[in-house]
Order: sequence, then structure tokens, then C-alpha cells
Amino acid sequence: MNEKYLEILAQYDLTVESVRKGRSGCICATSIGLVLLSEYRGTLKRLNFETQVLGHVRAKGFERVDDYIRTSQGELVAVGEDGTRYVLKRWFADRECNIRDRKEVTALVARIAGLHQILREIVPDPDWNLGSILTEPVEQELERHNQELRRARNYMKNKHRKTEFERCVLSNYPIFYEQAVKACEGLKQLRQAKGGAPLFLCHGNLDHHHILVGEEGPAIIEFHRMHLGEQMEDIYYFMRKVMEKHDWNVALGKEMLAAYDRILPIAPAQREHLYCLFLYPEKYWKQINFYFNANKAWIPERNIEKLRNLERQLEDREKFLEKIFLFP
Repeated sequence: MNEKYLEILAQYDLTVESVRKGRSGCICATSIGLVLLSEYRGTLKRLNFETQVLGHVRAKGFERVDDYIRTSQGELVAVGEDGTRYVLKRWFADRECNIRDRKEVTALVARIAGLHQILREIVPDPDWNLGSILTEPVEQELERHNQELRRARNYMKNKHRKTEFERCVLSNYPIFYEQAVKACEGLKQLRQAKGGAPLFLCHGNLDHHHILVGEEGPAIIEFHRMHLGEQMEDIYYFMRKVMEKHDWNVALGKEMLAAYDRILPIAPAQREHLYCLFLYPEKYWKQINFYFNANKAWIPERNIEKLRNLERQLEDREKFLEKIFLFP
């Protein structure tokens, strides 16, 4: 066992039985069960915020979330001799959720709704006072993405000898850019209409890597991006990957939203917010962003194939948007 980890684990009231690498840290079998030791770069204030919120979530019966363990001295952070800080939390010996399993993903959306319901009950504490829980509106981020799309398009248009990737981008740019602009404008209008409507705590990065499934039920982990915001954004992050894998299957999309709605009814403004998020061509922007920040003389064939796949899925994606959101 690495002596550095032994030094850190010695600061806790437990006996270590075995250690293996995993999840950007060490997964340890101990006398108090399975735990994960990982380096921590955040602030203590942020860690206290997560501990307070997740303690409330567990008290409401939603027990399978991050649970930080304090050192023998009652501290949330253990510090090594070199000054590196670590956190220890209980871990789950479960697999990541299977986004190809329709039944499983539908059940998990209901579980997410249950988490959101509990998070809505939590009244923001003035002592939090953290920049990390007051993130910028999503439309501001997407507007920057749109500027990047325009800058990349102009660069490609002015090139005399274009690569296959560049020709592919320029051929489908008009339709994807139109969607990007429409999504941004829709989100801006929604925010203006809502005025001072309250925001609620969200997970902030709820993709399939952060939902584990086992015999004891689903576990939702990694709340390091938890913030006050629009809870529909959590649903979007999870559903988008599922929809891509299922070729934007309309029936599955309806099942997932119905599962959420049965637990926590989706208001019309929330549905419209979700529509705008799905309308935005996120994967298209990612490919162009990769291109603009990489060696433009050579783009891997797989990136060109990803662009072509986005074109192939365009009709299915538009059908999904129409059937799910425009004519529910």
C-alpha cells in the first residue's frame, strides 16, 4: 500500500483491510465499510455546504448519496505531510447505470425527481455565501458558445484549402446555428418572464457516470457542482445521453418525463426550459470547439464521423423535440 495513503488513512478511526485505485483516488475496504479517499482542491466552506445539504437529504430517507467521514480530530479534511488535502467518504460497490436499459433509466428519472423534491425543501442558508452555488444563467454560457461557433465558421470560410472536417462543418452550419440562436433566445425570454422566481438546489453534473445501481437501490454521487439553479438542467444532462443512445426515441422520452412528472409535476415553464436545452446543438458545438482549440491541420476521422452522425440523427432529434415538447 502507498505510504502516502497510509499516512492519511491513519488520521481516521478505522482499520484498513485492502486498497485499490479507482474513481481518481483509492477505494478502501475498511472496518467501517467501503470508503473512497481522494484529493480535495475545494474550500472548506464548500465542503461544509455539501455536508449540510447531503445530511438533510439522508435524513429524509434518501441515504445513498455522498457521506463525508470526519477524521479522529473531527475534521472534514485530512492533510498530508506535503500539505495535500484529502477527503474520505462512504462508497458504493455498485455499477454505473446502464443507459441502454429503458426500464432502468425510466426508474432512475423517478429517483432524480425524488432527490429534487427533497432539495426543494432546503432553504438557502445565508452563511453559505459561496460563488460556486450561484452560477451564471445557462443562456450566458450558450451565448459564448454561439460566439465561438461564429468565429470558427468565419475562420473556415476564409481558408483556401479546406479539410474534410471543415467542409462538413460548413455544409451543416446554417441549421445547427439557427437552433443555437433560437435556444438562447428562448432561455432569455423565459428568464425575463420568470422575474424573481426562486431557484432550487441542483446536482449540477448529473450524467450516467454519477448514478450507481446496486441491490440496495440507486446511489447518486459527486455533488461537487451542486448549486442553486434550474432543476430541469439535471434532467437534461441525464436524458440527453440516453436519447442519443436510443436515437431520440419519442416513446422512451415520454416515459422518462412521465416518470419524473408523477413524482414532481413539471410546470409549463420548466418544460419549455427543457425544450430549449434539448434544442441547443451541444455536441455540434463540442466538435467545433475541439477543432478550434486543437491542431486544425489534422482532425481525427472519428470527429468527422461524429459530425456525420449528428447529421444523420438530426431528423430524429427534431421529431423528438416536436412530439415531446411542442405537442405534448
